Amino acid sequence: MTTSEALLKLEQLSRVFTVRRGLATSRFVAVDDVTLAIAADRPEILAVVGESGSGKTTLARMILGQVVPSAGHLHFKGRDMTRLSARERRIWFMKEVQPIFQDPFAAFSPLKKIESYLYETALNFGTATRATVDAHIDQALHTVGLSLKEIKGRYPNELSGGQMQRTAIARALTTNPSLLVADEPVSMLDASLRMAIVNSFRDLKQQQGVSVIYITHDLATAYYAADRIAVMLRGWVVELGPAEQVLGNPLHPYTQILKSSVPEPDPRMRWTEKVALARQELDEFSATGCKFATRCPFAMDVCSRVAPTNLVPDGRMVKCHLYDPAIPAAQKHRAGGAIPLTPVASTKAS
Repeated sequence: MTTSEALLKLEQLSRVFTVRRGLATSRFVAVDDVTLAIAADRPEILAVVGESGSGKTTLARMILGQVVPSAGHLHFKGRDMTRLSARERRIWFMKEVQPIFQDPFAAFSPLKKIESYLYETALNFGTATRATVDAHIDQALHTVGLSLKEIKGRYPNELSGGQMQRTAIARALTTNPSLLVADEPVSMLDASLRMAIVNSFRDLKQQQGVSVIYITHDLATAYYAADRIAVMLRGWVVELGPAEQVLGNPLHPYTQILKSSVPEPDPRMRWTEKVALARQELDEFSATGCKFATRCPFAMDVCSRVAPTNLVPDGRMVKCHLYDPAIPAAQKHRAGGAIPLTPVASTKAS
């Protein structure tokens, strides 16, 4: 897919932070060489999944322009986002790409009436005039199952979490965006409300032609809502493809483990154990070879020495030596049935 054909295109995008350990400093690659694209003529929901610390939020912040990439290219509608002026970013890009955050209450002041945010957004971005703004806002609210009459005159504490999150989505829609970047938008909601929000994203794609990048660790809602899924591990995208394939028949060992059990720290864990886990995470981020080698049940000698490349065994991307036809040990794994899918001849991902 060329840059002109893509709504959003990331090419070898990376972000490096400096981490201090006592008096020493080290490089921390939060997002490492990520390449993916969303087509301009085919709206979709792309779910980015992975455990905490996988780089999902850093990737979202780079797409939103809140974090500057350390390397690589980020294009939106054919324009290089790193070269936009402050005025272009404020007037054009922020209108086209809207964020939806994890905590809807944090996005609204408790001292300010809710509708004032929607009026300000619509009028400041020029998507409505004083004469049409009521109808414009009401239409955006109707899209998520609310109305201006329901929220007018009310403060954030007078609405439920689900209503607030739908209002946050409606606020984003008042700019008529092409892309929504939703970072863990349902993680603070009850299970009964999660599907309502996820269904809103599906309706937006189908009825409004809006693409959505859905950042989540909730595999159930990702599988239900997404057209494609990108699985992140320590800054890498290790698997990318249609949702039915990635979660229905995962290739990468990490995706297989993630599907069976999302690893999360035990709240009863001792402080020393938490420190050990944090050090393990940093070590995996800076690993010379595969970042999953120390936890992978299929790890080979090459995994600890050489970083895997992007391979395309069956129409989706997977970053794993097990699918490299040039590695004899990987062929033994496949022949012995140690991995769930014997891939066809692989080619390097572009």
